[in-house]
Amino acid sequence: MQGVFFRQSTRQQAQRLGLGGYTRNNPDGTVSIEAEGRAEALAALETWCRQGGPLAARVDKVDVAAGAVQGYAKFEVRH
Repeated sequence: MQGVFFRQSTRQQAQRLGLGGYTRNNPDGTVSIEAEGRAEALAALETWCRQGGPLAARVDKVDVAAGAVQGYAKFEVRH
């Protein structure tokens, strides 16, 4: 998913929700998001992704997995 500002929109949404972490494009055209914060905020970001994120995006699949806390201070776009 490229060219629809998905990563930037995800960063804005995550920042509004007070989450830390990052989003990045993968070589296969998918996007990865690693986020941490309050359970309610994480659920809201997941819902936003499942609903399609930004208007120009097409989200076919959302996978969620728990991981170790990394202590991210902010949410950023990685390249």
